[in-house]
Amino acid sequence: MKVMKFGGGCLRDSDHFMSVASIICSEKDKSAIVVSAVSGVTDALMEAIEEAVKSEILIPGIIKTIGEKHRNIIDRIIQDPSRKKAVLGEVKTRMDKLERLLCGISYTGEASQFVKAHILSYGERLSALTLSSLLNEKGKTSFPMEADSIGIITDGSSNNATALLPEVKRNLSYHVLPWINQGTTPVITGYFGRTREGKISTFGRNGTDYSAAVIASARDTALLEIWKDVDGFMSADPKIVKEARHIDRLSYYEAAELSYFGAKILYPRTVEPLIEKGIPMVIKNVYEPKRSGTLIQNGSFENNDIIKSITFNRSISNLRIHGPGVGCKPGIIARIGNTLSELGINIYSVITSQTCINLILDRKDMKGGFTALENLAGGFIEKIDLEEDIALVGVVGKGLLKKQGVAARVFSAVADKNINVEMISSGASEVAYYFVVLEKDAEKAVQAVHEAFF
Repeated sequence: MKVMKFGGGCLRDSDHFMSVASIICSEKDKSAIVVSAVSGVTDALMEAIEEAVKSEILIPGIIKTIGEKHRNIIDRIIQDPSRKKAVLGEVKTRMDKLERLLCGISYTGEASQFVKAHILSYGERLSALTLSSLLNEKGKTSFPMEADSIGIITDGSSNNATALLPEVKRNLSYHVLPWINQGTTPVITGYFGRTREGKISTFGRNGTDYSAAVIASARDTALLEIWKDVDGFMSADPKIVKEARHIDRLSYYEAAELSYFGAKILYPRTVEPLIEKGIPMVIKNVYEPKRSGTLIQNGSFENNDIIKSITFNRSISNLRIHGPGVGCKPGIIARIGNTLSELGINIYSVITSQTCINLILDRKDMKGGFTALENLAGGFIEKIDLEEDIALVGVVGKGLLKKQGVAARVFSAVADKNINVEMISSGASEVAYYFVVLEKDAEKAVQAVHEAFF
């Protein structure tokens, strides 16, 4: 058995749905399918929440737009009249529920994080219905399954949830496995689950990769396939480096580091459920299904030149906390971390010295983080500076911390392009280190390192 996950880039329109269905129907092994929302729908739902808080006036138009997007796809891919009528009825039922949720927000003028998660889950609910109906149309027995109904149980987080694997395994054995054993191909909603209390929670943006890994782990599958609209991981972003090369193999940790540093191929937490059981994962291209893709598994191999890929993230900022003793004051980092955690702000990295603590945050969190930490100023914290025009460059490859001269080559290549390195961090991971440059120099830095090693 395998799990096959299809992202929103694979589900853009009717032609994409037909291509995905052909890939699934050609599969001889028993499979469980996990889907994201149709491309653009999650963004539309986020916008709907923002508008609904302000007023109910725009809600009918938003509902109409999202509904028509799916109805137009269904009209083109489903020919059987009774099947088309049935799936359109299911779509209407869900759109009616979605409209009631949005109207509820409008009446109260606010939306809790769990209500937002519930609304955002409707993109996956609609795409699962649509794809499952198409598979039945093509003669492959299928059934849509919603994550909250089949028992994808999560912890208490509303928008960065973690699946509770023992409970998920038990629930899937009851709700999903019997269908698969009977020859049915389930199409399961990704991205979200539910807490023990029954509230909808999401795994974060692009979290369907993680959903698929959770299901693969719970069912001890032989393989997880992540289908995207690209070939897999590359030695650099081909939009920036024309000579970028495809990567055939990566370890779990290399893939996670690349994703964390900014490569958008894979959700960073996807490897978590797979590592213990050693379930391999492959990134495949929906446009070129016969290509081998990028295999991700336990262990790895070293390139002759060590470095496998260079990536970057320009959506970061740095909070620089100054004070004569901040680096040695017991508990100060814990206090800072707790303050940001209460606001749901993730810290990418902490770099410290005797007189300064640097916190690398997502740029969208910078103002909230700055305001929260300003309240700690005084005593050991003298002042807080905010740096916005920076980018983080990550260099990833097994063996880079052990082989002499790698760091020298990296930073010589950057220096030769007259790029100043603002900060450096190494040693935290065995397969990666990163450095911070001005945002305007990020692409040039990636090109310089890639040229030096490839």
